Amino acid sequence: MSRKIDCRKRQSICGAKKMNIFKKVATAASVSLVLFSSAAFAGETVKITDITGREVEVNVPVEHVILGEGRQIYFVAALDTEDPFGRVVGWRDDFKKADLDGYNEYLKKFPQMDSLPTFGGMKDGTFDVEQAVALHPDVIIMNIDSKTATEEGGYIEKLAKVGIPLVYIDFRDKAFENTEPSMRIVGKLFGKEERAEEFIQFRAEQLARVTDVVAAQADLKRPVVFMERAGGYSDDCCMSFGDENFGKMVEMAGGINMAKDIIPGTFGTVNPEQIIASNPDQVIVTGANWEGYVPGGKWVGVGPGADEEQSAAKLKVLMERPAFTGVKAVKDGNVHAIWHQFYNSPYQFVAVQQIAKWLHPELFKDLDPDASFKELHDRFLPVDYKPGYFASLSVGG
Repeated sequence: MSRKIDCRKRQSICGAKKMNIFKKVATAASVSLVLFSSAAFAGETVKITDITGREVEVNVPVEHVILGEGRQIYFVAALDTEDPFGRVVGWRDDFKKADLDGYNEYLKKFPQMDSLPTFGGMKDGTFDVEQAVALHPDVIIMNIDSKTATEEGGYIEKLAKVGIPLVYIDFRDKAFENTEPSMRIVGKLFGKEERAEEFIQFRAEQLARVTDVVAAQADLKRPVVFMERAGGYSDDCCMSFGDENFGKMVEMAGGINMAKDIIPGTFGTVNPEQIIASNPDQVIVTGANWEGYVPGGKWVGVGPGADEEQSAAKLKVLMERPAFTGVKAVKDGNVHAIWHQFYNSPYQFVAVQQIAKWLHPELFKDLDPDASFKELHDRFLPVDYKPGYFASLSVGG
């Protein structure tokens, strides 16, 4: 449930930035403190070009942020590792519902996050502008998939009238095109540009461990892969990916995305007959702990600390649906589950590594995606790594 905060109880917070802008700049100048060659001094107004190409004026580094989606904490935590909720004054309530296991890991270390004000969505018209104004944010960060609804609802103009800028980022629709610029945008907003570049370099190096190897194979046999999006979330069959997101990950990992020529956009649906006719060599189902959305559902609850045997058991049940009975992947045991939230975070390289290992086990026998994800946690995230993000029906999966 959304709740408002009385700004009168937070005078020192609500008014501090506006009262101290010149003081901060003067102090910075007096000690000749240069953060980075391209970084702004505290309180400086800069123009941020967001992922849609809009130029937005923002005072940086921002001190109070509203996250248009709770799962944006995935990238916030990579920059504000010591205190990922230090700037967050409100957020959407999807983190708990979409990734309950991940939410609980953060809750153990940052119990204050459970009392953050929550917002409705712009896409469903439940975003409360008055509530946002009461929290005095320096910026609202929105996912690009909310752009149409945001524009139709006139939210940008409404927020601009009260001096609240809105910036778009994207880790989902065109993840491999927009992840790096999105991290740089947030790095600029937070005054963490150097940290953002460090993350970007690490991610690029980890991706290259797959893409360089695949590119070097002149006669690589690419298996046909069906990626099922959120299998078991509903009784419908079957959501999948076009030539973006997990579909792109399959291609980068040395496979052929079965739905690439069926789904024109990033997300879409294929019918059971198309799966049967394509007879995929491998099936990969995305899943997470969706107890908050579909209690007791047939989804595969992979994620931090998930029980791999339980995940495999639920995956086996999903393969008993008519679309999968008799297809090559099921006969050969090449059926897998992978954490759904790789599709909406800057951690996609881990998924690319794991998919590559499933598709080409000999080629990537020395690659350890769990170790790569653990290194990401150790270097950039405030919570410890717990395995459980992958499951498989094949022996040794």
